[in-house]
Amino acid sequence: MSGLFSKTHQLENKNKPCLVLLHGWGAHSGVWQSVLPALVEDYNVICIDLPGHGHSAGLSQNSIEDWAKAVLEVAPDKAIWLGWSLGGLVAQQVAIIAPDRVEKLILVASTPCFIKSTDWTNAVDEKIFKDFHAEVVRDSHASLLRFIALQTRGSNTASQDGRLLRKTLLQPEPSSAALDLGMQLLLKTDLRNALKKIISPVLFIAGERDTLVPCSILKMLDNIYSNVEKVAIKQAGHAPFLSHTQQFCKSINDFCFKGTSVHYKEAK
Repeated sequence: MSGLFSKTHQLENKNKPCLVLLHGWGAHSGVWQSVLPALVEDYNVICIDLPGHGHSAGLSQNSIEDWAKAVLEVAPDKAIWLGWSLGGLVAQQVAIIAPDRVEKLILVASTPCFIKSTDWTNAVDEKIFKDFHAEVVRDSHASLLRFIALQTRGSNTASQDGRLLRKTLLQPEPSSAALDLGMQLLLKTDLRNALKKIISPVLFIAGERDTLVPCSILKMLDNIYSNVEKVAIKQAGHAPFLSHTQQFCKSINDFCFKGTSVHYKEAK
């Protein structure tokens, strides 16, 4: 077994679709607390702590495929997968290696490649990323605090979002080894050539003011995913589920229940 921590949140209707939530770098599943009350109305929600984060143990092998296989061990046989930032990278790898396990894929401020190149310009400059990685190795706590500020920059509720992230992400704080490994995955992983293996419908939710994953990437998505819908949330930064919870959840429901007349909470 992978040794990963997972927790299922559900109400009385156990026949609702399963929704797996994967958090981002430096976070843990507690980051979803603001959206859980709304999501459990329509889904059986499974929150998983990534390797070395939250209450999950680390892995002996740490490729993006290793992480994907680890979360699959504690996930339902069939589910909608939602990944934020680094979690979205893992969710895409899950959809690549186990397409039959992924009903739909939701990416929140996440891309198949986080590093800029000549043919991939809507990403972070490699030098900036490597400099930040070096800071993580020197002082992981200070780097995590700085990253929290970057995630909320641009949001119209940046101060409030930052306080919530500091409260949740530092209790428990991820190990320096986990932060280092997560940064290596973000730096080295490029899934663009494997995206044709993703057969499930994809929803991409972007923050219009995101400084880490520029909203301009929306223009490129039709060329890299075969079946993608796009939502840009105005006045949101890298964590739109914090600043625009209601709009965020509505976007998920519109995508997941497309073609149906009612949601589960409306059918009670």
